[in-house]
Amino acid sequence: MKPAFSEAFEPERLDPAPTLGLDEPITADWAWGGSTGAGVKVAVIDSGIDADHPAVGGVAGGVAVEYDAELPDRVRFDEGPHGDLYGHGTACAGIIRALAPDVELYSVRVLGSSLTGKARVFAHGVDWAIEHGMHVVNLSLSTTNDDWYGTFHDLADQAAFTGTMLVAAMANERKSSYPGEFSSVFSVAAAEVSDPEHVLYNPHGPAEWGATGIDVDVAWLDGATITATGNSFATPHVAGLIARIVAKRPGVTPFQVKTILAAVAANSSTRRP
Repeated sequence: MKPAFSEAFEPERLDPAPTLGLDEPITADWAWGGSTGAGVKVAVIDSGIDADHPAVGGVAGGVAVEYDAELPDRVRFDEGPHGDLYGHGTACAGIIRALAPDVELYSVRVLGSSLTGKARVFAHGVDWAIEHGMHVVNLSLSTTNDDWYGTFHDLADQAAFTGTMLVAAMANERKSSYPGEFSSVFSVAAAEVSDPEHVLYNPHGPAEWGATGIDVDVAWLDGATITATGNSFATPHVAGLIARIVAKRPGVTPFQVKTILAAVAANSSTRRP
């Protein structure tokens, strides 16, 4: 008897492996040059998005996920327009829009006015994004609740297997947080660089990708702009570039996108201009 899972590799069942169709070196121009992110759905799971902020340029849809002890799963989904309760989600959305102006932004609000929330609500927000066919999901938040480690690990695997790119911020303090530490997601930390298309690759993890996130001018509530620092603001820079890759290379898988980003990283030994 064959081991479990081996049946997927039987000749009559095995599909061709995905290919990048390379006929030239991987460069930034090859990866995302000329791409605006058109046709790519990007969810920002956060405090909401101010769709009227000039840096955001509107949203395509979304859902407010809220804790409700009266419901069986203790979570309520209110689909439709909603605002930003803090400003953090608007900041992330504005960064993504600047890099990939034609993406379809979706707001998945899981945080409240104090920028806090429940891990249960957060997990259901990630699940909603995967189930609703988001191509890229920006997670400038995390949970330190070890009780939810398994749930977020399962969600990260589900995303990877369905082709959803989870782009997750590391915690701003040195502590365990999820899903940013999982190898199946794009784990991001801030780097002191000014070019929004400048990506660094760390082969040792757990913060795999570095991007501009120190003293960044970001959109905020009431049409304002503030200067902010944090891994939260590096993350949408990577999400925006991934959206452009996905738009230019339809069908690309998460592990292929990691290969592309590593090839074009500023510290790559094989990087070409």
